[in-house]
Amino acid sequence: MLIFPVIKKLCFASATAFPRKAVVLALVTMLLQGRVVAQDTTAVKVPAVESDSLRTPMHSAHKATVYSLILPGLGQAYNKKYWKIPIIYAGFGALAYNFKINNDESKKFTEAYRYVINQDTFPIDNEYVTRYPDVNDLLRGRDFYRRRVELTVIFSAVWYLLNVIDATVDAHFFDYDISDNLTLRLEPAFMIPTGSKERFTNGMRLCLNL
Repeated sequence: MLIFPVIKKLCFASATAFPRKAVVLALVTMLLQGRVVAQDTTAVKVPAVESDSLRTPMHSAHKATVYSLILPGLGQAYNKKYWKIPIIYAGFGALAYNFKINNDESKKFTEAYRYVINQDTFPIDNEYVTRYPDVNDLLRGRDFYRRRVELTVIFSAVWYLLNVIDATVDAHFFDYDISDNLTLRLEPAFMIPTGSKERFTNGMRLCLNL
């Protein structure tokens, strides 16, 4: 650079000129600092790139929902909650058994009602014809078991939806990390009183460590 020969001539022009030397030294210091700052500002920071291979795949709640819609219990298997599968199918089994019993009773009351109301005389294997000679009793029995069949269908639909909801909620909490160190501690805090935005006050807060 051309600045250094000029500074050298200024320094040796007068050996007794102390203020001039001080000015020259100040100029040299400012130039050196300027070069250092320029180098720092031109440095390019390379952002750290996180490798995709290090990321663990998240548990999909959408997959769990679709699996349970396709086949009850499949979403629970996807969530690795295998112990829930027998409970789900035990509920469906009980509902299916209840549906069959009530449906058979409803059919028997309907058959006996038609036999009596038509005054048929051919032999029939239905004990309700002789047990309930009153037509109104046969109608009440038919309606009673028909309502139970309808309720069983409704309960089956609710049980099916509960299976889907359980799989969906369980999948959402699958990757939720709950630490064994559950602590509740009291800490100081700065709070803003209600109605004031400029004044702060001291207080205490409860912190739960999950």
